Amino acid sequence: MKKPGPFFSLLFVSLISCSPTTKNGSEARLFESEAFKKYWYTGKAEINSYTLWQSRYGEMREGKAVLIFVTEDFSKRKQVKLDDPANAGNDKVGVLKMNFTKNFVTGIYPYSLMLSVFTPVDRKQYPNTTKVTMSSQEWCGQVFSQLNLTNKKYSFQSHSYFEKEGEENKPLKAVRLEDELWNLVRLDPENLPEGEIELIPGMFFSRLLHTGCTIEKASMKKEKVAADWRYAITLPAQNRSLSIQFQQAFPHKILGWEETFQERGKPVQTKAILDKTIVTDYWTKNKNEFLYLRDSLGLSHKNY
Repeated sequence: MKKPGPFFSLLFVSLISCSPTTKNGSEARLFESEAFKKYWYTGKAEINSYTLWQSRYGEMREGKAVLIFVTEDFSKRKQVKLDDPANAGNDKVGVLKMNFTKNFVTGIYPYSLMLSVFTPVDRKQYPNTTKVTMSSQEWCGQVFSQLNLTNKKYSFQSHSYFEKEGEENKPLKAVRLEDELWNLVRLDPENLPEGEIELIPGMFFSRLLHTGCTIEKASMKKEKVAADWRYAITLPAQNRSLSIQFQQAFPHKILGWEETFQERGKPVQTKAILDKTIVTDYWTKNKNEFLYLRDSLGLSHKNY
């Protein structure tokens, strides 16, 4: 197995920096800027592939992760993508959707994890993420969890093949979500939460470590690393930390991440480093003639 190199030795080509400005030239938050609109409202998605080193069962597993970011029109009432946004009226809200996948193998059997996060683009009018879903499949069974914002509170549901987890349904205070931080990096990096806050930990971690959906105290800090930013999250109660490295220059592409935690009583680490990025309307590229696009992302087209 290939061993991960130093996380911060990643080489990349930076995109040209664009300062957020409104049409009249006044200062604006990033999601209001012309640069943001020109990049994110083209009818295409940004697809990023990563080499992943995922700790599982006390051993490091090499795999692939993919982060897909795309804007779309969302129903505030139904909390699903709108079929007819032109006639949705006040029910329509623009969101940045992140689809996050992890694929790796543990011995004979594979893991496939997927997270979807729907965060309103207008951070002033809609300060909370609307919806998060997570699914996990492996040969023992599958798990599906969902978090919905309703009346300024979150409603959590989970369905699991594990007896001790089973069916779960509970309300939670509408605090920050670890899973929305990836979207906030892309939407509003200058206003990422810092200091001591309440946080609902990420669903991938909660699933793999069987910790359940809870509210924890967390410490958040953003710091410069060469020409990039590192956003560090520490959760003392879980003896866990997560750091996300992203471009200082717009569009603030996520370059990789590191996570440390305790597994089976021992400190372990998960890492990911960016391999490739393409921008395309991938939903129209579903014929065999487009298999080369997977090659361009460093993804095998023989993984079924």
